[in-house]
Amino acid sequence: MRVGVLALQGAFAVHRRRLAELDVEAPAVRTVAQLAEVDALVVPGGESTTMSRLLATNGLFDPVAERIEAGMPVLGTCAGMILCATEVLDARPDQVPFGVIDLTVRRNGYGRQLASFEADLDVAGLDEPFRAVFIRAPKVERVGADVEVLAEHDGVPVLLRRRGCTVAAFHPELTPDGRVHRLFVESIEQR
Repeated sequence: MRVGVLALQGAFAVHRRRLAELDVEAPAVRTVAQLAEVDALVVPGGESTTMSRLLATNGLFDPVAERIEAGMPVLGTCAGMILCATEVLDARPDQVPFGVIDLTVRRNGYGRQLASFEADLDVAGLDEPFRAVFIRAPKVERVGADVEVLAEHDGVPVLLRRRGCTVAAFHPELTPDGRVHRLFVESIEQR
């Protein structure tokens, strides 16, 4: 299995390391040709408006959207959650999400950089809490009926899944704990 990591902007290098630690091949994806060679895709955290623009200017938005629509599994973290949602509040007018998971999210919903925090999360499928890092995190304001909530923080969903799409409001790659990545890989293997 090859899980590509979108490598236009953001925390892509750390995602690649976490996947490699799980013995998963994780090539960088910057072109349509590289996208064609992967079975799944990680859309990392970073700056969602910048990533949206880079996807468009690099000719990747439509090919990524088509692959996801055709069933390619995707893990979106922080900005990746924003790009996967159906509705984004406080987005730039030219920012277009993939719309793959029925969520309404608010950009920087927990506040700016100074409001960043860490929290222990009880995650469905994990025996022990996961220490999550929230940096200018999106906040989920609405969850569609067919979306499974895997973890919450203070009653707000922060890790969710719908079919092949898993999204996190936090940065699972910024801890040495690879269990969220493992859950994603296992969800692909079970398909």
